[in-house]
Amino acid sequence: MSSDTTDKSAIRDAATVIALRDRETAPRVLMGQRGSGAAFMPSKFVFPGGALDTDDARVPLARPLPAVCAARLQEDCDVDLSHALAAAAIRELWEETGLALGLPGAWDAPPPDWKDFAAKGLRPSAHALQFVFRAITPPGRPRRFDARFFLVDAGEIAGDLDDFSGAQDELSHLHWVPLAEARALDLPFITEVVLAEVAARAHDPNPPETVPFFRNDDEESLLLRLRGAGHERAL
Repeated sequence: MSSDTTDKSAIRDAATVIALRDRETAPRVLMGQRGSGAAFMPSKFVFPGGALDTDDARVPLARPLPAVCAARLQEDCDVDLSHALAAAAIRELWEETGLALGLPGAWDAPPPDWKDFAAKGLRPSAHALQFVFRAITPPGRPRRFDARFFLVDAGEIAGDLDDFSGAQDELSHLHWVPLAEARALDLPFITEVVLAEVAARAHDPNPPETVPFFRNDDEESLLLRLRGAGHERAL
């Protein structure tokens, strides 16, 4: 997860990756457990993810996000973070699991957080990421995130899907969980909601045209759907 020392009381932009394996037969998702001493969601099983780093916006992508995903990411957002969010998703997957989402290629002077990724002879590629959910952490939590959830078919990941030897220590018990059994784990509420969305999309290879948005403001909580500029509506 990002080591950025930004004010923890602010809502921080973040990216989360839901890697889906064997989607046509017996779908499984990649999850790990946060430490018991973690300030945010201790001991919970979660998907790999974390806050944006300052370098994410400058990381060159071998291929960009699908256009429909980039467009949805720009809705209800003061600046276009689509590139940075895609790069952050790939970086967090790499840091927390050791799995690389990229294409063969070299790049000049990679930022420090990307040196090991670049050493594999890969450039990060966002073409397989699908923006499927957005959620803002409710008020009153020790940390708050504006998290965008990206679904990716595990077949797009380079290398051995069961090799987590390159993972950092953010998550333990990394394993591929049968989608039908994932909700039996100790999960954050929002992860349960996202899993239901993933289950509904497990057999659809196309990016969604509309995206659920669980917006928790200080005044109210709303479940909206991002469906095109100026067309947010409640579900």
